[in-house]
Amino acid sequence: MAITEKTYWDSRTAFILAAIGSAIGLGNIWRFPFICYKYGGGAFLVAYIITLLIAGIPLLILEFALGQRIGGSAPTATGKLNKNFAWLGWFAIFVGFIITTYYSVIMSWSANYLIHSFSLAWGDTPRAFFYENVLGLSDGIFNLGSPRPWLIVGLIVCWIWIILSIWKGARTVSKVVYVTVILPWLILIVLVIGGLTLDGAVDGVRYYLTPVWSKLADPELWQAAFTQVFFSLSVGFGVMIAYASFLPPKSDVVNNAFIIGLADATTAFVGGFAVFSALGYYANIQGVSVAEVMKSGPELAFVTYPAIINHIPLAPLIGVLFFLMLLTLAIDSAFSLVEAVVAGFMETFGITRIKTNLLVGGFAFIIGILYTTRAGLYWLDVVDYYMCFFGLFAVAFLEALAVGWFYDTENLRKKINKNSMVHIGKWWNVAVKIIVPVSAFILLIISIVGRIKSSYGDYPRIAELLGGWIPIVVAILGGVALGRETIGVIRKVMKKKLEYS
Repeated sequence: MAITEKTYWDSRTAFILAAIGSAIGLGNIWRFPFICYKYGGGAFLVAYIITLLIAGIPLLILEFALGQRIGGSAPTATGKLNKNFAWLGWFAIFVGFIITTYYSVIMSWSANYLIHSFSLAWGDTPRAFFYENVLGLSDGIFNLGSPRPWLIVGLIVCWIWIILSIWKGARTVSKVVYVTVILPWLILIVLVIGGLTLDGAVDGVRYYLTPVWSKLADPELWQAAFTQVFFSLSVGFGVMIAYASFLPPKSDVVNNAFIIGLADATTAFVGGFAVFSALGYYANIQGVSVAEVMKSGPELAFVTYPAIINHIPLAPLIGVLFFLMLLTLAIDSAFSLVEAVVAGFMETFGITRIKTNLLVGGFAFIIGILYTTRAGLYWLDVVDYYMCFFGLFAVAFLEALAVGWFYDTENLRKKINKNSMVHIGKWWNVAVKIIVPVSAFILLIISIVGRIKSSYGDYPRIAELLGGWIPIVVAILGGVALGRETIGVIRKVMKKKLEYS
């Protein structure tokens, strides 16, 4: 029998901070503002809030209920829900594990840039510095070259930090999050206030928020809104199920879900002011429009923002604060994904926490070395796309399908409401049975059709196969194999309980 000793959060505040930290990540800073700008500014914000309320928060409540009411890590909770769905819990945490292997490398980039900020080492050529000096980017995805030494050093440091953060599970995380969640908020506020005082900041904010209401009729806007909500809330990776399993039996999961969902949305919204005020300033000094300097993803964080920092008063300090913010935003998401995997293996195989931490962290580190090579950015791009679009949408669809159509949703809703200050109505049943699975399925089909028509990012088809389809298939097959083990453990535990009673 492999179910391990139960631990709980030190307090409700610790749980909320940990869940917020998992939800708030790099995407809130380098993806949300760009998507908002691209799809009509204020119009996208309206669509985003609607999507959050009708799909994101209902799915978050669902995952909290699976972890807290049904109990256990993602594999255990889905296995208790229905023995045919134990594999789904493993699939979810495997997708999260794969994401961690490259997310930790982005942390390594940030750690290196944190050091470089003291001397503004990128100089007047931040683009060349990032692609040539830091990444040593090759001319193709199969031209790997050797790993970059300083990225390896950064990766080692980041993995030590991740493992120490979950060393004793919820007990350790309960203490860590008071620093790693609150600190980036404080830095973000400083960057927003400082950014809004710069010349041209108002122009940048105008680009960010000016509503184009006609965009609300564009299906792509709603696709982007659903994608951003699902990805940003950390649903579909088994994280929130694992975190909720550390809650006391009478916790208010509904209230917690609304607090966490709205905190995530608020952070993304405020982050847009930090980004666009700086972009407005940079466009002003360059004498161009904001649209001409607008970037997203790593290009924004490691090329455009360093270029902006060069022209800001107290440049080294701003650089240190910005990259420290990226690091602390990333660490909470990273160790939450690892914790979901660790919890699954501990409950199924009875391995000690310390040994599981080291095994999972060590294996992820070894895989992560691929992304430190000269072709690492290419592989990171491919794997990220497939995990976040195909993996995430597949899990969200199947998870809602499992609860909505193979479990008594109404009974679960009543159980949730017993300890909730704010009761959820039957609209939640509709969201879980129809809105979430239908939207996730549509997004999944759109992604599949898009990749059938053309390769992603003009990468060779073989690269997509190796970095995208094969990892997903391995995650599914691994989930099926380990799901059987989980069901065996659940049966043994239930048998012991019956014998005892």
